[in-house]
Amino acid sequence: MAEFTDEDLDHYLQNQHHTFPVHFAVFRSLHTSFCSPQVDLRHRQVSKSVEEVQKIIRDLTSEVSSKDSRFQSISSSGMYNDSLKDQPALVAKWTTLLRGRCTYSPAIQVLTPTLYLITVPLRGLVGYRERRAQKWRYYTLNGSRLLSPVREPEKLHQWLELECFLNSSQEWHDSHVTIEGDIVPAKLVSIFKEHLEEAIKACNMSNKVTILETLGSVVRLAVDTSEAQIEVELVPAVELINSWPRKAHWPRLLKRWPSMERARCIKSFGFNLLATSNYHWLLSFSRAEQVLLGGADEDGGCRRKSYRIVRQLKEDIWCPGNKPVITAYHLQNLLFWTCEKYPCSKDWRSLRESVLRLTRKLFKCVSQRYLRHYFVRSYNLLKYTNTNELDDVASKISVFLNNPGAYIH
Repeated sequence: MAEFTDEDLDHYLQNQHHTFPVHFAVFRSLHTSFCSPQVDLRHRQVSKSVEEVQKIIRDLTSEVSSKDSRFQSISSSGMYNDSLKDQPALVAKWTTLLRGRCTYSPAIQVLTPTLYLITVPLRGLVGYRERRAQKWRYYTLNGSRLLSPVREPEKLHQWLELECFLNSSQEWHDSHVTIEGDIVPAKLVSIFKEHLEEAIKACNMSNKVTILETLGSVVRLAVDTSEAQIEVELVPAVELINSWPRKAHWPRLLKRWPSMERARCIKSFGFNLLATSNYHWLLSFSRAEQVLLGGADEDGGCRRKSYRIVRQLKEDIWCPGNKPVITAYHLQNLLFWTCEKYPCSKDWRSLRESVLRLTRKLFKCVSQRYLRHYFVRSYNLLKYTNTNELDDVASKISVFLNNPGAYIH
């Protein structure tokens, strides 16, 4: 079996075609820390595409917002959200944590070089309080009554009622987006899609942007850039600051990573609810994940670098393609779990051992078809994944683990 060193891993990382399927803010910081300027052509291409796509979507969402104030421009996402204007301390904290890492909109996630997820922040829903009382729903998407209840949400999903908010603007009290007091994602997305179609014409972007056919309540666009055609998924999002869902039992007792102080800080940034399905809203912890990943190596370890190498191996060898069965999001959750299990900096001094540790953990999860969500640990991120594709990835990782040096060299 061919041996390899930390220097071999550095050389491997610097001489591959880089892909960055993470929050673009974190993507920028990772590149600044680890990439060789002589070999970053792929990075420059992705960076240029992100800039172009960001400008196009910003213009389109600004136009949509001018017609319907419930939808905001993507430039109002995250720390730029209107709901944070009266919380300067929280904005200052966020700015400090992500200083130098947030050049681009936090709404953008680069899943692959040609597939982006962009959240569109919603306005007019203030003072969120999670409801405890259970309520059964007996309606279809058009408001017709049913004899049996609609399926309850799974562990990473929930209903969203107007009563959850202490204050909601009058526009939300509209039968076009609500049924029996519930804000229904499919109805909201339908309205957003109509506004988007009009915005594409109003902004004279029909030659650059095409709305793709989709199943369910998802808005997919094909955006032509100077580098490539990018597929963009646009998802309306309720950004909930200073709130944390009961389903997310985190941080866990007696765990030393992250520190309790960091965990409290992360939870203050709250979470998002994404309109990704017909009835239910998807819990998203993008701000928490951004801070966790961005500050993973404050003690001087090599966690992020190990993650980046494993991600590159996945892109190059185990699971290539624009719609891979294992994504950067899976690897990110894998990294968080591993950091929690190995909280000390001494466990992350050897890049070689750290990479092999993450790879073995990935092999175990893929083989068992089970990877827990880091914040909602009862949810299996691989529950609906194609088992044949997972078996194929497991086989490739197994071959790699038998002789990793052959691939690194």
